Amino acid sequence: MPFLLPSKVTQENVVQLERDGLFNLAALQTVDCSALVDFDSTVLTVLLAWQKKLLTKDESISIVSAPEKLKVLAGVYGVSALLGIA
Repeated sequence: MPFLLPSKVTQENVVQLERDGLFNLAALQTVDCSALVDFDSTVLTVLLAWQKKLLTKDESISIVSAPEKLKVLAGVYGVSALLGIA
């Protein structure tokens, strides 16, 4: 079952979101971004943290249904390839 990101990811909830994801590490292999509407670059921080943790287990994150804004942000910050966001 994929890990579903909430509709809003900002500085206000990113720390709790990161903890929730790390608690459900197996679900992070697929992160569903379909509900993501209100977010800033902090979402990249949490996605990168999850990816780093998965890589220690020889696994990787798979991001699905990434909104266009997320793709643009990942491109601007140069992390598209790291996160598999195209």
